[in-house]
This record gives sequence, C-alpha cells and structure tokens, in this order.
Amino acid sequence: MPNRAPLDAVTARWLPWVVAIAFFMQSLDGTILNTALPAMASDLAENPLRMQGVIIAYMLTVALLIPASGWIADRFGTKKIFFGAILLFSFGSLLCALSSSLSMLIGARVIQGLGGALMLPVGRLVVLRAYPRSELVRIMGFITIPGLLGPLIGPTMGGWMVEYLTWHWIFIINLPVGVLGCYAVWKFIPDLRGSERTRFDGLGFLLFGAAMVLITIAMEGLGELHLPHLRVMLLLFAGMACLAAYWLRAGRIENPLFAPSLFKTRTFAVGILGNLFARLGSGALPFLVPLLLQVALGYSPSQAGMSMLPLAAAAMVAKSVARPLIERFGYRSVLTGNTLALGLMLASMGLVSEQTPYWLLLAQLAVLGAINSLQFTAMNTVTLIDLDDASASSGNSLLSVVAQLSLSLGVACAGALLGGFTAQVGNDGVDTVLGAFQLTFLTVGIMAMLAATIFSQLSKEDGRRAKRPDEHIEH
Repeated sequence: MPNRAPLDAVTARWLPWVVAIAFFMQSLDGTILNTALPAMASDLAENPLRMQGVIIAYMLTVALLIPASGWIADRFGTKKIFFGAILLFSFGSLLCALSSSLSMLIGARVIQGLGGALMLPVGRLVVLRAYPRSELVRIMGFITIPGLLGPLIGPTMGGWMVEYLTWHWIFIINLPVGVLGCYAVWKFIPDLRGSERTRFDGLGFLLFGAAMVLITIAMEGLGELHLPHLRVMLLLFAGMACLAAYWLRAGRIENPLFAPSLFKTRTFAVGILGNLFARLGSGALPFLVPLLLQVALGYSPSQAGMSMLPLAAAAMVAKSVARPLIERFGYRSVLTGNTLALGLMLASMGLVSEQTPYWLLLAQLAVLGAINSLQFTAMNTVTLIDLDDASASSGNSLLSVVAQLSLSLGVACAGALLGGFTAQVGNDGVDTVLGAFQLTFLTVGIMAMLAATIFSQLSKEDGRRAKRPDEHIEH
C-alpha cells in the first residue's frame, strides 16, 4: 500500500484547490488554442488549414508520457514531480509566446506537453494517496469542475484575445497561473511515494511510444507534412511492427506497461477499441469547427469563440443525464445509439453554408456537445467498470493514453482529409474551401458511425452490476 500520512487541516483544505488549478490550466490550454489557429497561421505566414501540428504535438507528448507518470511520481515523490510539471508547462507556454515560426511553436508545444502529461495523472495520484476512500468521490468531483469550465470559457477567451490583443496572450495567461500553482504546490502538496519500488518496463515504453509517434507522423504525412505516399506507408508499417512487438513481448514478461490480460475483460476490450474509433470523429470537432467558422464562413475570432459556447454548455448539462440514461437502457443500447447519433450530427455539419441561419448552427453545435459528452462518460465508464482492483490502475492508464492518442489521431485525420479536399478545389465537384470542409465533416461522421459496430458487441447485461457511471473519469 502507498504510505498515507495523516494530513494537517490546512493541507487537507487547500490540496484539492492546488490540483484543481493544474486541471484548469491544462483544460483551458486545450481549448483556448483552437479559435486562435487562423490568426497564428497569418502571423507565422502559414496556411491556416495546415496548423494541426500545433495541437497534435501537445496531445501526442501527453499520450507518450502518461504510462510513465505513476512510476516517475513513485521514484521522485509527488511534490517534486507536480512542482516540476507546472514549471515545465509554464516554461513551455513562455516559449510558445516567443515563437517566431511554426517549427519553433511545435517544439515549444512538446515542452508544454511534457509538463501537461505529468500534471493530471500525478494530481489524481496525490488525491488518491492523501485522502481516505470515503472522501474520494467528493474530492474528485470538486477537482474536475475547473476541468469542465476550461472548454466553456476557452474558445471565447481565445477569440477575444486574438481580436483585441494578439495570439501570444493565450500562452502568456498561463504564466501568472503557473507561478501561483508552483507556490501552492511547494506549500501544500505532501511528498508521497509508493511503499514498494516497482521496475519500470523501459523497453515496452519505447516500443509503445515509437508505435504511437510513427503512426501519428504517418497520418500527418498525408496532411500537413506532404510526405510521399511511399514514406507514409513505411512509417505506418513501422508503427504497426513496433505495436505488434510490444504486445508479443508484454504477453511473456512479468510487469509489462499494459498487460494483454486486461483484454480478457470484454467490457474493457470493447471500451478501449470503441474509444479509439469513436474519438477519431469527436476529436476532430474542436479543431474543425473554429476553422470552418473563420476560414470558410468569414466569422471574426471572437464570433467563432462565442459560437462554441453552446457546444461546451450542453456538454456540461448532458453529464447530469448520463447516469439515469445508462441505468434505464444499459450500456449497449446507449453507446450503440449514441455513436450513430454522433456520426449523423458530425455529418450534418457538412450541410452548414453561408445560408444556414445562425440559430440553427448554434442548435446543431449544442446537440453535438450533449451527444459528445454522453459518449465520453458512457464509454469511459464501461471500459473500467468490470476491472478488478489489481487491474484498475493499469486499465485507467491505458484508457488515458488511448483517449489522448485517438484525439490526436482524430485531428491528424481531419487535417489530412481537409488538406486532400482543399488540394482538389476545382476538381471532383469541390468548388470552394467550404466544399472541402463539408466533405471532411461528412467523412468524419461516417468514420464515427462505424464505431457503433464495436459497441454493439456488448451484451445487454454488461455493466448492469456496475458502480455509478459518474464515479469514473470523464475525459
């Protein structure tokens, strides 16, 4: 068992606030950027439709480091690592603000991602180790609220900053929050470590990480990087080979990064694969919508940011109906039906044009936000619901990695589609940039719908003897 020293009253009161600050920083950063992409592209003399690397670099770095975060915290202590994570995130933000080219900005986003990757898992670990189990649901509920506020205010704040200040401010805003976070960590976070030193699967980590990087670069090669198709295929096959080597090795060693035996639990196997494919569609949404509004429809950054509000607000409201819906209809019905609805709504964004009434666009975005939120809650919960205590930590870690990886692949995939359709403007019936966006949304919607076939493999009773759906992670 990890050592749980009794907390003094001041630490017990302030510790959740400190973790919540970190959650808020990362959540805000993940959404404030999307509205600013066209302005950043203009300033850096880049094509706004080829800016997805800025988002992917961060997401991929986070996905890569999540598996190592628990071991790093055990090895060096939660206080040092949490402090270092906020410091690194803030330093990365400063470098982003000082970037004068796209490649510099992508490099700075990687540094920011190194900090971001450690903030959330180590923050969650601190709470798990510092409080008794009876307090966990209350404390975890409190620290995730700021994480939900980020998507609500991020796009709007990003739009206003770009319009009335410059895009650099979306990164500069992290600096005072980071200074406050570092001070609070040093003062209030206890230095907790695991009581037994486990060996870290370094070779497994390298194989798994190489697979993720190679597959993502292959996707990017079709879009932003303009790589020849031969090179894309080689990267894709190299990534698949690393993944195959990882799973073959994991099956015969004692403490692998992620044990293949996790997939013997059917709900976990369906949940992980469903997460991977369903998020390919929904992960593209925060990237594509602000670009559609600004580049294709001519909205100002602040208008585009404000237009994203219904999407985030509906997502928050939908969280409250997830539990009764799942209890009433079961996971199979909710996830299969909701995944089809998600695909249809994504495809319906392909009907948006200059003639679409503004109220109708806002209604579409609100419905999309609610469906997306229900999707995340249901599929995350069903993934973890039947795992025993021994497997829960490894399963949760793999779910976090798959969530981040599939979101970055979703953005890479949307970027590749958008780049491909834009290159054909004037050919194959695509007359305008708006036409390229419409075809991209239609394709992404069809891809999301295909994930329903995975969720239909659940049985009617799966998850029925379950814990409450809202006791698991939301994103």
